[in-house]
Amino acid sequence: MKLLRVIASGFKNLQDNTDINLVAQSKKTSEDKEYELVNIAEELYVYSTAAFIGKNASGKTTAIDLLDCCYSILGNFSIDNKHYAYDGVRLRIFFWQDGMIYRYDTELSADSTFGNKATFVNQSIYQKKYYKTKVNEIFDDEGFVQLTELGDLPEDTSKVFFILKKKSTAAMYFDSIGDGADTYQLLFKAMNTYKIPNDVLTNVISIFDETIKGFEKVDDHNYKVTFANEIKTLSDKELIYMLSSGTTKGLLLYIMVVASLQNGFDLLIDEVENHFHKTLVENIISLYKDKKVNRKNATLVFSTHYCELLDLFNRQDNLWVCSTDEKNCIENMYQSYDIRSGILKSKQFYNNTFRTAVNYEEMMNLKRKLMR
Repeated sequence: MKLLRVIASGFKNLQDNTDINLVAQSKKTSEDKEYELVNIAEELYVYSTAAFIGKNASGKTTAIDLLDCCYSILGNFSIDNKHYAYDGVRLRIFFWQDGMIYRYDTELSADSTFGNKATFVNQSIYQKKYYKTKVNEIFDDEGFVQLTELGDLPEDTSKVFFILKKKSTAAMYFDSIGDGADTYQLLFKAMNTYKIPNDVLTNVISIFDETIKGFEKVDDHNYKVTFANEIKTLSDKELIYMLSSGTTKGLLLYIMVVASLQNGFDLLIDEVENHFHKTLVENIISLYKDKKVNRKNATLVFSTHYCELLDLFNRQDNLWVCSTDEKNCIENMYQSYDIRSGILKSKQFYNNTFRTAVNYEEMMNLKRKLMR
């Protein structure tokens, strides 16, 4: 299964009919096919990496939340314990499965009977066989046949269940907030779930802290840490004070990267630069671009303020620019902007080509007030 596209209305503060298309749209060079694209069917390419950029409060996190919402439906057939309202959300989700293109339409609602879960109303599913000769028409209405008489399910369960049958991890979401001392428990739970050996964790921790030679779980709240000259057993609360927040979050993030790459599911990261050196972020991006590492066609999707990261992208159609007026607007760089290929994207970012510059005049107003 691979998420291809989502069109959404009524989601948080996004403009209606917000469209995020994860299928390659512009010309595909041999270099792009080697690094920035993954091939899921003959002539059908999606991105190995994709990013959302913009200034604060422009909708970057909302874009990641929208994708997470879709992945929750495709992976768990449900949406629960989210921090946004469900009522009034309308989704059209396109996905790939076993040689078929599927279109799933639904409206979301909230019903206190089901707790903090979304309920699905007015659901319909359409399918059509994929042909490489019609790769540019996969989202067109022509050819789609509605699937009827699928059966009945509880209102909090999506009818996508009848297509995908079995729950699986479609994507993992890593946010910029952090989970404090609980991070270590989440870390080892992920390692156990995705069968990641402890020597991988040892290697990961050395990236962040060269003084630590080993890190093992004793129980849910205690951990054995091996240093060059001693071994200590520390509680999670002691550990959170000994390790930096960047190291703590970095351990979980890199283990999620490993799980994503080894199992082929996508990874969503909100504010990828938060607590991390730019070199580490560049390294994560490079792992998804390397087909010897990313052998199962995983996709990395992230939001960022690091405009220099844009220069790692040869393409433009896997970049979205977020802005805000009364509503958050998400525009594809390839479709909405006339970008000169000879100029660095980061330079164009600073030159306000994407209308993402910080409001300098308001900064000066604040300075003048402070001076008074």
